[in-house]
Amino acid sequence: MHSWEASVEAQIRSAQERGEFDNLPGAGKPIPGRGLPYDESWWIKSFLEREQVPGDLLLPTPLLLRRRIERLPDEVRDLPTEQAVRACVAELNAQVMAWLRNPSGPRVAVRPVNADTVVARWRADRSTTTASASSAPATPSRAHRRGWFPFRRRRTV
Repeated sequence: MHSWEASVEAQIRSAQERGEFDNLPGAGKPIPGRGLPYDESWWIKSFLEREQVPGDLLLPTPLLLRRRIERLPDEVRDLPTEQAVRACVAELNAQVMAWLRNPSGPRVAVRPVNADTVVARWRADRSTTTASASSAPATPSRAHRRGWFPFRRRRTV
């Protein structure tokens, strides 16, 4: 065993002489996590940080659904039509119903979202943003000033 240690030391010494340990990433920096209490899941946390994976992906399904329900108003805020809002809510409710049919993970109360409530809030958010946008002085476009409408149809008898 002593000869094996001597050969390893010789290889390290020759690598140092060749400069293979110069300019390594992290050289001169403290070891991350040193001085902190031991954490059994340090490797998971370091993997998530290194690969920039959101920690939400590790949550069980009911907690993911609850989090998505909480973030739903922000998710639908920029959707252009009521149909798009209702489609988003329907897709989320389909996921909730699929979980309710076959629950797994912790027992967390998750209920489908009322589409009418989300649409009403979406309308209220849109009306406040359009009211704030209309309070700013608007300059009419050239097409509107001339009275020209690009999609005007002629009546045919």
